[in-house]
Amino acid sequence: MGLLISTAVLTVSAMLSIIINRRWLPRLSVNYVSMLIGAVIAIVPLLNGLIDKFDSEIFIGLIVAPLLYFEGQNTRLNLVGHHVGEIVSLTVGMVTLCAIVAGFSSHLLTGVGLPLAFILAAISTPTDATATESVTMGRVLPHREQISLKLESLFNDASGIILLNMAILWYINGYVNYPQTLWDFIYSAGGGIVFGGVVSALIVYIRQIMLRSKLNFINNTYNNGTPLKIIYLMTPFVLYFGAEGLGVSGIIAVVFAGLVHNAEGERSSLANPQLASDIGQLVSLLSDVLNSIVFIVLGIMLVRITMDQSVNYNGSLLWIVMGIILYLANLLIRYVYVRFLHKVSNKEAWIFALGGIHGAVTFALAFTVAETQVKTADFNLVLMSESLLIILSLLVPTIIFHWLLPKVKLDACTDAKMKIIRQKMIDAGIQSLWSMTISQEFKEAVTFDLRSQNGHTTVRQFFSEWQRMVRHAEYTPEQIRELMSIYRQVFQTERTYLLKQYEVNHEISEDLFNNLYREITMAEMVVLKYGADR
Repeated sequence: MGLLISTAVLTVSAMLSIIINRRWLPRLSVNYVSMLIGAVIAIVPLLNGLIDKFDSEIFIGLIVAPLLYFEGQNTRLNLVGHHVGEIVSLTVGMVTLCAIVAGFSSHLLTGVGLPLAFILAAISTPTDATATESVTMGRVLPHREQISLKLESLFNDASGIILLNMAILWYINGYVNYPQTLWDFIYSAGGGIVFGGVVSALIVYIRQIMLRSKLNFINNTYNNGTPLKIIYLMTPFVLYFGAEGLGVSGIIAVVFAGLVHNAEGERSSLANPQLASDIGQLVSLLSDVLNSIVFIVLGIMLVRITMDQSVNYNGSLLWIVMGIILYLANLLIRYVYVRFLHKVSNKEAWIFALGGIHGAVTFALAFTVAETQVKTADFNLVLMSESLLIILSLLVPTIIFHWLLPKVKLDACTDAKMKIIRQKMIDAGIQSLWSMTISQEFKEAVTFDLRSQNGHTTVRQFFSEWQRMVRHAEYTPEQIRELMSIYRQVFQTERTYLLKQYEVNHEISEDLFNNLYREITMAEMVVLKYGADR
C-alpha cells in the first residue's frame, strides 16, 4: 500500500510540475521545477509521510530502466555501430581514468582511506541520459557533443557499477582482485548486451508475428493493439530484472533492447498506423512523467538528507570538500581526455566536460552502499558528497552554458504566421461546410469543432454543446455516415488550402506546412475513429 500511495503522489506531482513549467515557467527546465516540488513535498510533514523510504532497486528498475529503454529506442543502432570505438573509449577508458584521478585526489587532499575514496570516485563516474536538458534549456547544444554525451550516458553505467563493486570489495577485504574485476566487467557488460539483444530480438519476432499474421481471427485479436502495447510496456522490466537475476547489467540490457526496437519501429509503423501512433503517444507521456519523477525524488531525497540529523560526518564539512573534489576531478579529466585523445577544439571539450550531468543513477548507486558492510559514518559521507556532486553538475553548466552556448532562435513571426494560416485554413473549411446542403444542426456542430482547432471556443460554448449532445437522441447509422462524410470533405478542403499556400503560392515553409498538415490528419483520425466506434 505504501508503494501505491507513493507512486500516486509522485505521479500527481509530476503532472503538476509539467503544468507549472508549461504554463508559468516555460524558460526554466521542467527538471528544476520537479526538484523544487520534490523539496516542498519533503518539507511538508504530511506530504513527506506519504512517500516511502528510498529503495535504489525499485527506483532503478521501475523508473530509470524504462527511461533508458525509451532513450535507447530514440537512438539508431546504426549510429552506435559507427561510434563503437568512441563509446568504448568514453565508457571504459575515460570512466576508469576519472575514477583513478578522483580516487587518488580524494585520498591525498582529504586523508580518507583509498578504498572509501574509490567508492566515492566510482559513484561519481556515471552520467545521466535524462538530465542534459536541465542545463541546455533554451540553448543550442552542438550536434557532435550531443551525440557523444548521449552515447556516453547510455553505456557508462555498467563501468561505474563494476568499479563500485570493486571498491566495496576492496573496502571489505582489504585488497583488489584485478582479474576478477576485469572478468566481472566483461561478464556484466557483455552479458547485458547478449541478453538484451537475444531477448529483445525474440520479443520483436513475437510482436511481428502478432502484427503481420494473415489469419483473420489473429488479426482481429491482436491488431487492436492492446496485447502488443502490453508486451511493449513490459519489455524494459522483463529485460532489466531478468538480466539482474542472471548477474549481468540490466541497464545495458534495456539500452541495447531499445536500440534493437528502434529499427523495428522504423519498419513497422505502417503495418498498423493506429498502434504506432498510440505507442508513440504512450512513450511521450511516460517519458515526461518518469523523467519528472526522477527529479522529484531527487529533490525529496536532497531535502531529507539535509534535514536528517543522523546524516553527518562527525560534525565536519569534509563532505563539502569531497563533493567539490569529485566534481572538479571528473570535469578536468573529461576535458583533458576528449581535448587531447579525441582531438576536439577547446570549446567543444569544455562543452562535453560540462555536459556530463549526474543524477538518478549516481543517487541510486550512493544508496546501494548502505546495503553493504560500509560503516554508517562512511555511508553518510558518500551520501552527502554525491548529493553535492549532483547539485554542482546541474548548477555549474547551467550558469556557464548561458554564455558558452548560443540561444535557440525563437521566430515569433513563424508562430504568428502559423496562427494566421491556421485560421484561414479553418475559415476555408467552414466556408465549404456552410455551402453544403445539410441540416442546420450538423453545420453548427461541425463549425464548433472546426473553431476548436484554433482554440476559438469558450468553456461556456463547450458546456452548451455538451448539454445539447446529452439531450440529443442517439444518431442513426445513416446520420453518422453523413456526418463522417461531412468531416472528410471539410478536412479535404483544409488540406487543399494548405497545399495551395505551400506548393502554388509558396507562402509557407515546409516545416509550417508539415505541422499544420499533421494537425488536420490527427483531427481526421480522431473523428473517423469516433464514427467507427459508434
